[in-house]
Amino acid sequence: MKDAFSGCHPILNFFYFVTVLTFTMFVQHPVFLLISFVGAVIYGVVLNGWKRVLRMNLLGTLPGLLIVTLLNPAFNHYGVTPLLYLENSGNWVTLEALVYGLVLGSILFIMILWFSCYNHVMTSDKFIYLFGRIIPAMSLILSMSLRFVPEFISRLDVIRSGQKYIGKDISNAGLIRKVKYGLNMLSILVTWSLENAIETADSMKSRGYGLKGRTAFSVYHFDKRDRFAGMALLSLFCIVLYGCLRGAAFADYNPRILLAGMTVQGRKAPADCPLSLSIVTFASFTAFCLIPPLIDLSEKFAFGRSRKEVGKEISVTYREIYKELAGEKTE
Repeated sequence: MKDAFSGCHPILNFFYFVTVLTFTMFVQHPVFLLISFVGAVIYGVVLNGWKRVLRMNLLGTLPGLLIVTLLNPAFNHYGVTPLLYLENSGNWVTLEALVYGLVLGSILFIMILWFSCYNHVMTSDKFIYLFGRIIPAMSLILSMSLRFVPEFISRLDVIRSGQKYIGKDISNAGLIRKVKYGLNMLSILVTWSLENAIETADSMKSRGYGLKGRTAFSVYHFDKRDRFAGMALLSLFCIVLYGCLRGAAFADYNPRILLAGMTVQGRKAPADCPLSLSIVTFASFTAFCLIPPLIDLSEKFAFGRSRKEVGKEISVTYREIYKELAGEKTE
């Protein structure tokens, strides 16, 4: 499913995802992570539907979050608040290490959600349009790499369906046959992917890709809607960046938990940032994350309103035609 933001200029799509991924990765404040998570879930529901997002969260990424959360305090023992003593290793499990493990797992969890949205919006033709002239070889490799996983999964489904219809389904076979059928499917999958990569490289080479002076057809134009969306994204980005530089999203978990705008265990963060700036920073980042769903909602609202207006005009036109026909009959 495509939304209205996917129809914007590729530079806006790329700027949006780079910004939100960068803030999610390097700003470890819980409020920032919560805002990023809510934005990723809402946009994922717009693109993929709530069932797929829920299935991916519960079955795919949530176990990874729990594993990272538990592994960090098991191997890292910094912090000043002991919770549990491990007799085998002779170390303490601290609150700070446990909380930081939860933060790291949440970052991984949210990044996967954002990348699922990125794969739907930033298609290979958009990426090549942006970087084809600057780094032609690298842009082609990156484009093929980014779409490698979804194409790998779709091809595996096709191969498995084909093997199932010839009686080689791994779900109804013994252990030895499962291994044999699985290796056969893996061989087909790797061969298919390599052949496709070679065909893509030959095709781009025959079209003169990367040659000096080569022109390229483009369907992307920076229109009025793109200018308005670009100004909104850039303004919100500057506000969030200024707030982060002033310490509005300061977070530290070693040796104590210190969070900007919060008092944890009787201690406040050393960042000298007014509360009003923190609120503005969090609100701006919320608006930044929600821009794609808001654009899609406004487009749907405008389309529905235009349909109603067109329907009214058509009904008035037909009514006038019926009146003229009735007048002609009476005459």
